[in-house]
Amino acid sequence: MINIFPKNIYTPRWIILLIDMGITTISIISAYFLRFNFVLPEDYLDVKKTTSFYWVIPFVLSVRLLSFLISKLYTGIVRYTGTKDAGRIFNVILLGSLFLTLSNLVSYFITDAFMIPHSVIGIDLLVNVFLLTASRLFVKSLYIELFTNSKKKENAVIFGISDLALITKRTLAKDSESQLKVVAFIDNTGNQTGNKLDGLGVYSSEKIENIFEKYEVTTLIIADSKFDKSVINNVINLCLDYKIRVLTLPDVNQWINGELSVNQIRKVKIEDLLERDSIKLDEEKIKKDTLNKTILVTGAAGSIGSEIVKQLLRFKPNLILIFDQAETPLYELEIELQEKHNFKNFKIIIGNVTDKYRIEKIFETHKPSTIYHAAAYKHVPMMENNPAEAVRANVLGTKTLADLAVKYKVNKFVMVSTDKAVNPTNVMGASKRIAEIYCQSLNFNLKSTKFITTRFGNVLGSNGSVINRFRKQIEKREALTVTHPDITRYFMTIPEACQLVLEAGSMGQGGEIFIFDMGKSVKIVDLAKKMIRLSGLELGKDIKINYTGLRPGEKLYEELLNNKENTLPTHHPQIMIGKTREYVFETIKEEIDLLINIIQLNNDYLIVRKMKEIVPEFLSQNSIYEELDIE
Repeated sequence: MINIFPKNIYTPRWIILLIDMGITTISIISAYFLRFNFVLPEDYLDVKKTTSFYWVIPFVLSVRLLSFLISKLYTGIVRYTGTKDAGRIFNVILLGSLFLTLSNLVSYFITDAFMIPHSVIGIDLLVNVFLLTASRLFVKSLYIELFTNSKKKENAVIFGISDLALITKRTLAKDSESQLKVVAFIDNTGNQTGNKLDGLGVYSSEKIENIFEKYEVTTLIIADSKFDKSVINNVINLCLDYKIRVLTLPDVNQWINGELSVNQIRKVKIEDLLERDSIKLDEEKIKKDTLNKTILVTGAAGSIGSEIVKQLLRFKPNLILIFDQAETPLYELEIELQEKHNFKNFKIIIGNVTDKYRIEKIFETHKPSTIYHAAAYKHVPMMENNPAEAVRANVLGTKTLADLAVKYKVNKFVMVSTDKAVNPTNVMGASKRIAEIYCQSLNFNLKSTKFITTRFGNVLGSNGSVINRFRKQIEKREALTVTHPDITRYFMTIPEACQLVLEAGSMGQGGEIFIFDMGKSVKIVDLAKKMIRLSGLELGKDIKINYTGLRPGEKLYEELLNNKENTLPTHHPQIMIGKTREYVFETIKEEIDLLINIIQLNNDYLIVRKMKEIVPEFLSQNSIYEELDIE
């Protein structure tokens, strides 16, 4: 229990114990008086009898004192009393009352008289639990009133009326350091409008602007992740117009010891706005390909590869082979799998996908049944300046892995590709398109291993993502760099992309290029402006945007389909099959072998010229290789 005035000083435990014993004394005396309508019979006042009030009270207090000492009920910090503490009080008092009842029965067999009336024990139980709990809640309320509410706080509203909303409100109320005071709840459904929730009014979302003005709201907290994403976007846009800060809750699984902490309530990130409704997976199909199987994931230290590994865990593979050449990210992934996910059935393998000997040893030793091939160089300007490495990693690496997959009778080979492979304007996109062509033609030629390609756009938060760059620039108050005012991109969250990769892999029969529904393309400059506003900054005043010009190989608009392609629907609304032209395997193999031999010459123009021969739709943009298109 606290010493009321000094905020950070706690009352010694022995004082709390004395107060509890005082409450217990009041309780047992009250129980007698209530039982006998405030007139005690003479038998209970006769000191010579075992039923005497003067013998019973010390005995009851001794039992209560012993139970308090054993349970350490007096050690709790009263200002933080909650439902668990109330339950603990009930259990301690109940056990003590059961002991009194047992003692009563023993007394009856010895003296032929009950020491304490059973009704008194029952009344004492109820009164004791009530007084001990009420006293703690009173002190807690007094503490909140004196110290928490005495501060000048900012008014906040909670969007949502679920259990999470109530937990959020109470978490803020009991935290003395919180700068927020919840003044109202916003009901998006309209079902509870006009009612009260934990003493606060519930208002319709249609009147949200009036609430902002009425209460001078500075913060809105989104207390439920299950809202439709369009609803969340509308609310956030409205808050940005009113310069109201928007906060949200972490996932319940991330709560500390199962309880929400004020420090975990975080700012809304741009990923929250671009994220779409959760994906429904055909888990039975995925499990069929994964359960008790050995799975190889290449590029497993990268954003996509590592997420694929984590998504696979719930399908209980026998072994996941985690393959990459990046030592430090592999180590970090290893620690995360062991400590956070408590998963042991994996093997970290460091190596390069172009190293045929290294890869073949993996196949010989572990015999994987499914491969998720995410290893690749993906940075457009870097590959534009290093076409030999783009071909070596993306083409030779994929070919090496695919050929060995056929040799060792791998069931499925799922390749992670990119929207930049469609009508490529850069070396990176062309190298991925060549890898796609090889896998497809190999599938149609052999029909043993099922080769499946997945194609999607940019992923939020991935290594090298524009969002990560913007976030770092905002933190340093540097100007945000955008290449062109009209440039647009498709975006998808990393978990969403990887879930669709698993889904496409499970449904694929071989030879398909699965195209993911990326939603609407996003203007990068609009993304930058919204990130500035979400950070509480003002464009032009606190931070500015600089246009740097398109980078080598970069195009304004990304595509998901070649002009000569069309799509077929699948059972999944977010996955389509792209119909592409088929290539003769012997011909394409010969062409790709020539390309791989050319990279030994280290002549960038010869390499890119050969890539353009293999992929005729490859037309360079903003690149030194544009002259090859004129030829």
